[in-house]
Amino acid sequence: MPTTSADLAVLFADVSGSTRLYESLGDERALAAIGRCLALVRGACESHAGRVIKTIGDEAMSVFPTADDAAQAAADMQQLTTAEPPVESQRLTLRVGFHFGPALETGGDVFGDSVNIAARLVGVAHGTQVITSAATVSALSPWLRTRAREVTAVTVKGKLRDLTVFELVWQDSTADLTTLATRVFATAAQLRILHGERQFMLGEGKAVITLGRDPQNDVVVADRLASRMHAHIERRRDRFVLVDHSSNGTFLTIAGEPETPLRREEFILRGAGRISFGHAYARDPSETVEFFCGG
Repeated sequence: MPTTSADLAVLFADVSGSTRLYESLGDERALAAIGRCLALVRGACESHAGRVIKTIGDEAMSVFPTADDAAQAAADMQQLTTAEPPVESQRLTLRVGFHFGPALETGGDVFGDSVNIAARLVGVAHGTQVITSAATVSALSPWLRTRAREVTAVTVKGKLRDLTVFELVWQDSTADLTTLATRVFATAAQLRILHGERQFMLGEGKAVITLGRDPQNDVVVADRLASRMHAHIERRRDRFVLVDHSSNGTFLTIAGEPETPLRREEFILRGAGRISFGHAYARDPSETVEFFCGG
């Protein structure tokens, strides 16, 4: 199959609150309501030179030749959806995220970094919001650029630096907008990790560190109760999150607090503490990882 590479605007539109809709209306009626909403999305795409690549459940993925096309389609989607009458007192809303950049198209599907970023952006959006990236805003026409306002920064898997996120204001009246409080800028976050005589730093230069018995991990743990791919720590903006993948669990102690066992769970690290692998610290204190959170 031929593969083509081009700059495209990749847009995801997701029907917000669909789980609640299925619970309240039942499968058939909820599916019909979501189908009507996705039909509005398709119509808005096609009105602005876009193509729907695929729909999965309550979400549609589409592509556009320019950032302007995607922005105007996103505004139309929101206007059309909000004009729809409620379904038994429940109003359907859309979450929209889009990004303009290089993408690969093959076999009727689209792949690449732009797809991953757009998927992350729609996850940031709330119902009735259109979210995009700083790079996309810079590609918009000047009159559309004035409709964008910076709202936050998010951590994207595989990216060393946070992604600056903008909301595209699609409402005609500023009275419809939620007033933004003074934006809080996250402190540059760093995490220092000690394992024996080795030290690791997690921050903007490195966003993920893996821990386990397998030699490919960043922190290789000798304890036989540890799993081969036991856990990882990832940076999410100004926070660090410990995520357990193990069979026997990860045992976390924040300084001055009781030990917390994690089994296929995640925990936001704070202050300083230690991590034991596969067992409580008291059972065998010989091998631990110490961590120190700081700005």
